[in-house]
Amino acid sequence: FLPMSKMIHNGYLKNKKTQVIGLTGGQGSGKSTISNILKIILKESFSLKTVIFSIDDFYKTLKQRENMSKNISPLFMTRGVPGTHDTKMLLNTIKALKKTRFKKILIPKFNKGFDDRTSKNKWLRVNKKPNIVIFEGWCVGAEPQKKNDLLAPVNALEKHEDKKKIWRNKVNNELKKDYKKVFKLLDKIIFLRVPSFKHVFKWRLLQEKKLRITSKGKKTMSDNQIKNFIMFYERLTKHMLKKLVYKADLVIKIDTKHRLKSIKFN
Repeated sequence: FLPMSKMIHNGYLKNKKTQVIGLTGGQGSGKSTISNILKIILKESFSLKTVIFSIDDFYKTLKQRENMSKNISPLFMTRGVPGTHDTKMLLNTIKALKKTRFKKILIPKFNKGFDDRTSKNKWLRVNKKPNIVIFEGWCVGAEPQKKNDLLAPVNALEKHEDKKKIWRNKVNNELKKDYKKVFKLLDKIIFLRVPSFKHVFKWRLLQEKKLRITSKGKKTMSDNQIKNFIMFYERLTKHMLKKLVYKADLVIKIDTKHRLKSIKFN
């Protein structure tokens, strides 16, 4: 954690401007935990004010995704992939956080239990300009695939429910356009490299078990639903495992026992 924090601190020292750090990695890789540890170190050791938010908080509303599922593909009813986030809102938020003349802003919050955005009184208030912004999310920094790579389905979901490739092409086009604009604003990318996609499924199951305990009767998923849900993420997760190893500024290898194994600066 110290080499990571030093890299962030050094980046800030260069021009004393708000640094936006993209923290990315497969589901269940530990992004939220690592973000919170970094926030403590940056405050205690470097006196830096840090704001953390997730790409998940920028999901489109349930109503918007219902419209997408009717007009484009039923697969867009499931949140997660590029296309299901409000990229306009996300772009404006990051730009506002980076502005020299800072104004108070609100960052949305998403309730996964209700599968919709929370009311504004629960949003994150940022009253003072942060030194560091940690923007975490499973697809942060993802690049589009080549057209030929979209032809063959990667799993049963694509094979049976995206026969005409409408869904995966739309996801890819979103990455080429709107998401690219957002990711261009990142000063650094930290990539948590999971051992394989198989472990994403394993760790996502673990996340859901914790959610069942704390959900107080709200909507959670069964193991089988998780298996189907994970298929939505498979194509892009595997693509990121190939590409981000070279593109990210910092790669942290996670072993099969969920421990941070090694750190590599690119």
